[in-house]
Amino acid sequence: MPGLQEAARLGIKPFEEAEPVELRPNWSPDEVKAVIAAAYRQVLGNDYLMESERLSSAESLLARGDISVRDFVRAIAGSELYRKKFLYPNFHVRFIELNYKHLLGRAPYDQTEIAEHLDRFISQGYEAEIDSYLNSIEYQTSFGDNIVPYHRDFQVDHPGQRAIGFSRLSHLYGGYANSDRAQGRKQPRLTWEVARNLATPITPPNTGALSGALGGARGDVYRLRILRSATPNAAVVRQTTTELLVSYDQLTTKLQQLNRAGSKVISVTAV
Repeated sequence: MPGLQEAARLGIKPFEEAEPVELRPNWSPDEVKAVIAAAYRQVLGNDYLMESERLSSAESLLARGDISVRDFVRAIAGSELYRKKFLYPNFHVRFIELNYKHLLGRAPYDQTEIAEHLDRFISQGYEAEIDSYLNSIEYQTSFGDNIVPYHRDFQVDHPGQRAIGFSRLSHLYGGYANSDRAQGRKQPRLTWEVARNLATPITPPNTGALSGALGGARGDVYRLRILRSATPNAAVVRQTTTELLVSYDQLTTKLQQLNRAGSKVISVTAV
C-alpha cells in the first residue's frame, strides 16, 4: 500500500488518514449524525443527496437504536434512490462493480465473483443481490453491525485482502471529491482486467486514467459462455449452454442484451 506521500498524489490520502466510522455504545446525537453522513457518502458513491431524498424513517430508527448501522446501510442500498442512481442508468455488470465498491469497500477480484452476482441478480432479483453483500461473512468480518463500510483495499491487512485489490479499486475510484455518477461511465470498468486476471496500472486521478476506460484493445475477442432458457411457449422446458465470440467493441452491449433476454452469463474470458 502507498505511503502518505503517494496516497496524496493518488488522491486517496483521506482514506489513509481516516479511522473507520463506528457507532459505539452510549452514542451521542452528533455521533449518530456522523455515522449517517458517512453511510450516505459511502453507499451513494459520494453523490449529492438532496434533503428530500434522505431516508428520514431509517435515520430515526438508527438514532433510537432500533436498527443497526448495517440495517441502515441496507435501507440505503435497497431504496428506490439507490436504484435510480446506480441500477437504472447502468449496465448490470457496472451495477455489480458499484455494489462491491459501495457495500464491501473493494472491487471484484475475479470473473467468478461477477458471474455469481450477475446470475443472482437475474434469477433472484434486486433485493437478493443487495442482501448477498450485507449478509456475507466478508461483510460481518470486515464491518460487523456497527461500522460504516469504507474502501478497505486502500488500507492495509484487512481480512481476505488480495494484492490486486488496490489496483482494481483505484480503477473504480474517481477521487475523493468526485462521485460515482459524476464520472459518467455506464459501462463496466473492469471487464478487460477481470477477464484476463490482470491489474490495471495506477495513475493519479488528474491524468484522466481513472475516468473509466475499459482498457481493452479494439482487436481483443472474448468468449462468453451463456445459459439460455427455452422459449416461454416451448413444449419442453430445457436450458442449453452456448458460447459466443464477441469483440471488445461489442462486449458490454452484448452483455446488456443477454441480460434483457433473460440469459445467464456463466463466464467471460479473453481468447
